[in-house]
Amino acid sequence: MGKKIAVLGAGSWGSVLASLLDENGSDVKLWSYNPGQVKEFNERHTNSKYIKNFTFSESIVATNDLAEAVDNVDYILFVVPTQATRSVAEQVAAILNKRNQQVNIIHASKGIEEKTYLRLSQVLSQEINPQNRKSISVLSGPSQAEDVVTKDITLVTVASDNQRAAKEIQDLFMNHYFRVYTSDDVIGVEIGAALKNIIALGAGALYGLGYKDNAKAALMTRGLAEISRLGTSFGANPLTFTGLSGVGDVIVTATSTNSRNWRAGNELGKGKSLKEVIENMGMVIEGIATTRAAYELSKKRGVEMPITSAIYHVLYDGADIKETINALMTREGRSEIE
Repeated sequence: MGKKIAVLGAGSWGSVLASLLDENGSDVKLWSYNPGQVKEFNERHTNSKYIKNFTFSESIVATNDLAEAVDNVDYILFVVPTQATRSVAEQVAAILNKRNQQVNIIHASKGIEEKTYLRLSQVLSQEINPQNRKSISVLSGPSQAEDVVTKDITLVTVASDNQRAAKEIQDLFMNHYFRVYTSDDVIGVEIGAALKNIIALGAGALYGLGYKDNAKAALMTRGLAEISRLGTSFGANPLTFTGLSGVGDVIVTATSTNSRNWRAGNELGKGKSLKEVIENMGMVIEGIATTRAAYELSKKRGVEMPITSAIYHVLYDGADIKETINALMTREGRSEIE
């Protein structure tokens, strides 16, 4: 029997990663707060709201009991929405502390916590006591769950301050269709993972408005420049943003119709209100909260992020999208490397 792993969060990405780990020989328990989802998973071995036309292995056990999920595990993989990470981590911390249990922590969510502006590894390190965690790592990269479940070739990165842990996690996840690289740039990987959702919203909006490939390429390229500026202001390695968790993740999230952030932007571009988009999606759109966090963070740090600022004003101030695009295009000319 392989390593025992608790996967917390049974959305599309969490359930697909649970399936991947099970396929690789790990003993996997999948936690969801939703009893109905747990019942469907255990009885029918499906997750129909998130992953269509796929049957999961019967060896994956789902539960809505967090204490049961993390009992005697080697790894805990957080794949809950960004804004729920702290509350779930707080509950996990209490369980681990009571049992005097020590585990390796991984997260595969992509966002920045609102108000605190913290990356998720920082949130996890605040909530889970050092004596209860061996390491904290982040798994990220261009990886649509709908493609991974069909065994499409996928490359991602695991970043950690503990390279021994990163190597162990690399071995846990890697197989013939899912290749994992290691990195020690946790800051860069997490910033890239979070902010690419903002660019995906913008790319979807451009498509909804009828703009074509030139506009999409412009947005993605200049958006990546903004991500790099903010990331390097925190000490990230600029080369990280040319890698899988930078340009790779921007490409897949800003071009794939499987991306809920792209789909949300597309609906906004077609004239729907933000309220309508959120209600119709039925799933968390990480880029919406991340846009606010990144915008406020850029102001605090004095980092120029015109695309992020424009998307923020459309989402939160009701700015007209076409007028906003025109304002971006008529900004004063400057060097590309600025």
